[in-house]
Amino acid sequence: MIYKIRVFLDAKEDVFRDIEIKEKQTLFTLYKGIISAFSLQGEELASFYEVDEDGKQTKEIPLEDMSDDGTDETMADFYIKEAFANQGDRMAFVYDFMEMWTFVAELISVEDKPAVLNYPLTVYRFGSMPLKAPKKDMLVDLDDEDDIDFAEDAELNDLQIDEDLDVDDL
Repeated sequence: MIYKIRVFLDAKEDVFRDIEIKEKQTLFTLYKGIISAFSLQGEELASFYEVDEDGKQTKEIPLEDMSDDGTDETMADFYIKEAFANQGDRMAFVYDFMEMWTFVAELISVEDKPAVLNYPLTVYRFGSMPLKAPKKDMLVDLDDEDDIDFAEDAELNDLQIDEDLDVDDL
């Protein structure tokens, strides 16, 4: 089976690539296909993230095992048919954690056709890749008690340290 996965760049302009890949290839192979399709350097760390029904990222599937004991699962441990079980399944993909290139990969079709070329294969390109990763707006929910209270932080910055203060007095 050949899986066709549409990979969207998270940007204001539409930029996406359709990539065909065999069901028994891994997320690591898809990672390589995305790097090639979007002309990325391929020298940075990356991760796939499972996405729930609400679009929230859940489990991280990294490029490399970062655990101390070497037992974490990586992209090479997940077959395409496991990661994309049903048409419409999505995964988030982040490349280069400093620049934060962010993508969404969605299974758009599964075809029972013979493999004729080396996969993964970019079969359709739409839009031009920007030179720099699109910037993300950081939103703060003012109703969320866990968010930072900037007014309190500003007051803390204005405090003077009392040099005569003894630690035992606290």
